[in-house]
Amino acid sequence: MKFTVDVVISLKKGVLDAEGEATKKALRLLGYKNVENVSSKKVFRIELNAKSREDAGEMVREMCERMLANPVIQDYEIRWAD
Repeated sequence: MKFTVDVVISLKKGVLDAEGEATKKALRLLGYKNVENVSSKKVFRIELNAKSREDAGEMVREMCERMLANPVIQDYEIRWAD
């Protein structure tokens, strides 16, 4: 069976998001003074074949732990695509 998931990678709370801070600063310089916070996230869309949704989920979790996310500074969320 074919499955599609989105893996959303974000920084853990307390880790400095330099890209988000730079973007916030740039938006404020452009006149968007009401912007209070900007955070960056990365999304991977993965299509894979697996016997079941559970097997697909386990494979994607393993991908996240082994390569897609740095567990020291990043969190990840797996979202099943429709």
